[in-house]
Amino acid sequence: MVKSDTVMVVGAVCFGVTVGFITYRALVRTTDRAAVSDIAAVIRAVAGGAVTGLFNPEQTDLFGWYSIGLVAGVAIFFLLYLMMNGRADTAKVMSGRTITGPGLRENSGGPGAPQR
Repeated sequence: MVKSDTVMVVGAVCFGVTVGFITYRALVRTTDRAAVSDIAAVIRAVAGGAVTGLFNPEQTDLFGWYSIGLVAGVAIFFLLYLMMNGRADTAKVMSGRTITGPGLRENSGGPGAPQR
């Protein structure tokens, strides 16, 4: 398999974005159960990256492709959830806020929800 430095760099960025977003969601969620499952998702994502790291990174770019697939999966989930449930419910699930209009956000009112 041919190794591509570009795939590895893009993959590393995708991995960081995905893990950062899932961790952010865990911190803004108000229920203990949701936070634990979100942190478990972060651990599973990191473990998957570690498994791909077992292959020689000098010869393969599996970690890069894994990470690109990870961010693509999160994006596809977001879009499908948005199409099936609407903007208000998606905003609650993804960030803990309600979207009220273009560029306008309103606090969902839950305890622990961050204020802007």
